[in-house]
Amino acid sequence: MLILRNLRAALLAAFFLLQMPLIAQAAPVGGAGAYEAELPAELGSTADMCTLLPCTEVFPGAAGFSSRKGSPPYVEVYGPPGSDGKPTLLGYVMLSTDITDTPAYSGKPVVTLIGMDRQGRYVGIKVLKHSEPILLLGIPESALLKFNAQYLGKSVADKIEVGSSRSDEGVLGVDAISGATVTVIAQNQVLSASTAAVARQVGILAPTLREPARFAPANPRATWDELAGQGSVRRLRVMPEQLGLPRGSEPFIELWFGDLNHPDLGRSLLGDAGWNNLRARLGAQDKAFFVIRSAGAESFKGSGFVRGGIYDRVQVKQGNDSFTFRDLDSLNLYGLAAPGAPAYDESAIFVIRSPAFSAAYPWKLSLLGNRVDRATGARSFTSFDSAYWLNAALLDGGRPKIEEADAPWLRVWKTRATEIALFAALLMAVTVVYALRESLTRRATHKNKWPVNAFKYSAWALSIGFVGFGAMAQPSMTQVLTWFHALLFQWTWSLFLSDPFIFLFWIFIILTVFLFGRGLFCGWLCPFGSLSEALYKVGGWLGLKRWQFQLPQRWHDRLKWLKYAIFFGLLATSMFSMVLAEQLAEVEPFKTTFLVGVLNRPWPYGLFVVLLLGLSLFVERPYCKYICPLGASLAMPSTFRWFGLRRKQDCNSCRACAVGCGAQAIDADGRIDHRECLHCLDCMVLYTDTKGCPPLARERKRRERDGLELTPIGKDGYFIPIHPATVADQIAAKAAQGPDPRMPTEPARPPHKTDARGWTWLMLELRDHLWPLSVDGWKSQRALQIAGLSLALAATLAWLLAGLGQLSAIALIAWWFGWSVYEVLIRLSGRRYVKDGPWWQARYRRAGVMDMLSYVGFKNLLIGATLFLGLKALGLLQP
Repeated sequence: MLILRNLRAALLAAFFLLQMPLIAQAAPVGGAGAYEAELPAELGSTADMCTLLPCTEVFPGAAGFSSRKGSPPYVEVYGPPGSDGKPTLLGYVMLSTDITDTPAYSGKPVVTLIGMDRQGRYVGIKVLKHSEPILLLGIPESALLKFNAQYLGKSVADKIEVGSSRSDEGVLGVDAISGATVTVIAQNQVLSASTAAVARQVGILAPTLREPARFAPANPRATWDELAGQGSVRRLRVMPEQLGLPRGSEPFIELWFGDLNHPDLGRSLLGDAGWNNLRARLGAQDKAFFVIRSAGAESFKGSGFVRGGIYDRVQVKQGNDSFTFRDLDSLNLYGLAAPGAPAYDESAIFVIRSPAFSAAYPWKLSLLGNRVDRATGARSFTSFDSAYWLNAALLDGGRPKIEEADAPWLRVWKTRATEIALFAALLMAVTVVYALRESLTRRATHKNKWPVNAFKYSAWALSIGFVGFGAMAQPSMTQVLTWFHALLFQWTWSLFLSDPFIFLFWIFIILTVFLFGRGLFCGWLCPFGSLSEALYKVGGWLGLKRWQFQLPQRWHDRLKWLKYAIFFGLLATSMFSMVLAEQLAEVEPFKTTFLVGVLNRPWPYGLFVVLLLGLSLFVERPYCKYICPLGASLAMPSTFRWFGLRRKQDCNSCRACAVGCGAQAIDADGRIDHRECLHCLDCMVLYTDTKGCPPLARERKRRERDGLELTPIGKDGYFIPIHPATVADQIAAKAAQGPDPRMPTEPARPPHKTDARGWTWLMLELRDHLWPLSVDGWKSQRALQIAGLSLALAATLAWLLAGLGQLSAIALIAWWFGWSVYEVLIRLSGRRYVKDGPWWQARYRRAGVMDMLSYVGFKNLLIGATLFLGLKALGLLQP
């Protein structure tokens, strides 16, 4: 008991010490309060940007700044006046979100202020705001400053990538931030795109050259429907809820736009007289397109047109070039001649006067605006784009071929192809070895486990060295939270593909959890779990075995629920505050151990890791068994793994496997809890060991004494019977005397499914999953069933309100979470059974509380995600 009290005290002390830096020394990243920092509301529209932002910090020595100019906008930096009394032009400052809204890992852009001199060299970089959870805690400010500092002195003309330099390809490499690979890849893209766009405008880089369009003849009298059908006119529609405004039946704004450069398109849209009049007013290099507002009360011309002659809400983007418009770039549109054209109440013809634009290449119309965060009221810059490319039939020779640079995530996969291939091979090899576990365990004995341990220990070594410290591919609860929120709110494949090791690892985890349970990942390939158990083994070899111990089973059975409480607490907290959830997720030691490093973090984090790893010398995997929220999240679907470990009837009276189970996952009846099992395979070795398994040892001795044949061990774990009927009778008699350890709980058979087949079976399955109320529950817990029926109606109403736009996403999730909790209680009172193994089989068993929590939680997650994403796809769900 003294050891137990010391263990509990150590765990509690470590946990509370961990929280100290969360309160006292949570360091900002890009400056004071860079995480979700509040930026000036007028930042997106003010002409004097540097009166609101610290431009001198990214351009030391500046004496003054101009107002915003150019397209996309930038600010000129001036030094002291020269001999002629005029300010000296030193360089340029730009705000990244004026140019690109490339999202980082959080799905939101990192707002960055950038300084560039007249030669195109980076002179200063400052992150003003970010939403990256990984940068909230743990990664010090110096790491981000060091990353940004790598660009200083480099030229916008340089080809800069995150990773190693490749001189043969002209690539300059910059080092990533450990544990924030996706973030820095996105930041590199932001810095490159922003500076290149400005550098082209001011002549540092050569302007983009595109072949002019060569038009093919078309119908000069096409109707509006014909034009829309061939993509010659396109629509851009923005609903109020997309801007964080109350949902309405009418769009915030609806625009139609199209090309006026093709002669036959121009005649179809403007008529012969209108087309000829337009051509007379355009220069030889000028290109034109029209915009009309067919719905909505918001003007697309914007307030900037009145102030300074700039249309600040409309922009055209082609490749890396952006084009904005002044009053001289706009002509009146007096009418549309195409039959069937929609009515409109605002219109314009915009003229692009840059030779960089070509009507033959794809372009986008971008509508700029501000989005209101309904939770905080904060405004953020955003844009809504609609792509346009002339139909190939309208271009002589068809559309030009476009060679675009590889996406950043694809470049990562290509540059690290060898490491990725080795990692994928490791995952496949471990899966194959584990799938062949029965062949390996039959070759092993309880005194010689090396046929299994040779593979398992090799997996541990590779997991710790190659996966953990090398690739830094330790999965974590923060990824579960981030991916969960991305799935619900803004999923972007490119972000998750940017870290190929984590991406592949999660594919492996998801597949193997449903095939075998969480134990293959947790027990064989989790870097921290492997390190923890390796220390326990090393401790035994170093002579510490006499002090190594297991918690009493009754205490283990209580403490193992702690990790589930932590998991549910983090998940619930994240729905209200990702900031707080990320802070509390520091209960995971993974970031300190592998991603950032003990020496790069405040001392309480390092102490927490040292305590856990030190305790691992004496207790097998204490963190994995009692604290790990990631393990808890994977344990829930492990309830329904397809393939489990073998048990025989005698296991209900023999405790040989239970005594040797380091995970303490085998109970007194010989049953394996697959949520806790870490797949060490020691019990599988004993299962066929004729000297280690007590029932087999007794039978072996009897046969040797009686001179009987020692037949091989069958799949049922017994010697292949010499007299089958006699052995079968003996096993049946044993089964009648105790529980069947081959099932995690007592078998159950819903009476209404006994003889169901075909469509009847399918309908009963749907009813079972969607309708938790039951006759048995009505008889035993009538009040609970009535309350459950009321709550079910309320939850259904919540989905209907969400579909009608009257309920926010957060409120809907809260309702669904509440209903799920209540459904557990309802099912426990009337339908207390779950399936064991593949879903299409009919192996039912009695459900424990955790079984029911796992079943309801996972089922409702799938149902809720399907409905949630369906409503979002239809545009019916509020932000």
